[in-house]
Amino acid sequence: MVKIDLITGFLGSGKTTFIRNYVKYLESQGERICIVENDHGSINVDLLLLNDLKSPNVNIEMVACACGKDKSSHLRRYRSKLITIAMLGYTRVIVEPSGIYDVDEFFDSLYEPPLDNFYSVSNVITIVDATLDDNLSSDSNYILGSQISFAGAVLLSKTQELDNKEEGIKKVTTHVKKALTDIHCPKVLENVLITKDWNEFTNEDFEKIRNCGYEHSSFVKMPVVKENEYKSYFFYNFKCSKDEFINIVKKMFDDESAGNILRIKGFVQGDGEKWVEVNATKKELKVNELITEGQEVIIVIGEKMNKDVIVSYFPGSVHV
Repeated sequence: MVKIDLITGFLGSGKTTFIRNYVKYLESQGERICIVENDHGSINVDLLLLNDLKSPNVNIEMVACACGKDKSSHLRRYRSKLITIAMLGYTRVIVEPSGIYDVDEFFDSLYEPPLDNFYSVSNVITIVDATLDDNLSSDSNYILGSQISFAGAVLLSKTQELDNKEEGIKKVTTHVKKALTDIHCPKVLENVLITKDWNEFTNEDFEKIRNCGYEHSSFVKMPVVKENEYKSYFFYNFKCSKDEFINIVKKMFDDESAGNILRIKGFVQGDGEKWVEVNATKKELKVNELITEGQEVIIVIGEKMNKDVIVSYFPGSVHV
C-alpha cells in the first residue's frame, strides 16, 4: 500500500516551506513522492512555489476547482486524483490542503473503497507559526485546535525569528493548549511538539518526523467554515510593479473596512521585471524576486471580508 501523509497548518504557518525540506529528505532516502495540493480554489499558488522540486522521483499534482460551495464536486475530484496516483508507483503521497481544512475530510476519503485498499495513513504533521497572532478569532482557534488534535508531530516554524526563543515558545504553546482546551481535546501537546529550528534539522530529526504517525484525539466537533466567515478572492492579470504590489498589500492589512484579512499571496510581473512573489500575513511580508516561473494571480484569504473593498485594490484585474 502507498503511504500517505497529511501536512496541516493554519494560514501562513509554513506548510509549503516544510514540505520542500521534507521531500528533499524523503527523496534522498530512495522514496518516490507525489505532492498533492488539495485546495478548494480555482488556482493554487503553492503549486508554482514547489515546481522546482519536480524530478524523476518527485511529482506535484493539484486538486482545485472553481466550484464554490459545492464541496461534493471537489471531493470527487480529490478521490479521482488519488485513485490515479495510486497506480503510478509512488511510495508516498503528501497532501497539503488549504489552511482552512477539516481533517475528517482526509480520513473519510481514505476509509472509503477503493482508496482504503490503495493507501495507508502514515503521518499527520501540523505546522504552527511560533509568531502566531494572539488575537485569532474563536473560529480560527477552533481550526488550529482541531488540526493539532490529529497530529503525530506538531512542528513550530519560524522559531529563529523570535526575539526571545524560550519566552516565544512558551507563549505559543500556551495559546495552542488553550485552543485544545476550548474544544475539550485531551491531547498532551508535549508528547508531539518539536521546537527545534528547522535549519538545524538532521537526518535523525526528519526520520523521527517520517515515523511520527497520527492520533485521533477526541474533541467537540463544529462546522469548519461558517456562512460568510472564511472566503478566498482570486485576482487574475493584475498589472503593477513590485513596489506598488508591496504597498497595496500593506494598505490592505491596515484597512479595517476590508475585514479580517489573514493572508495575501501571489505573483505579479511588472514591465520588464522578473516575476515577483509576495507571501504576506499581518505579521510577516516575504518578497521573492527570483521566481523564474509565475502566473499573474493573487489570492486574498480572510474572515468576514468586504468584497467591494478588496476588489477596489486590484483595478483592471479579473476576479472571482
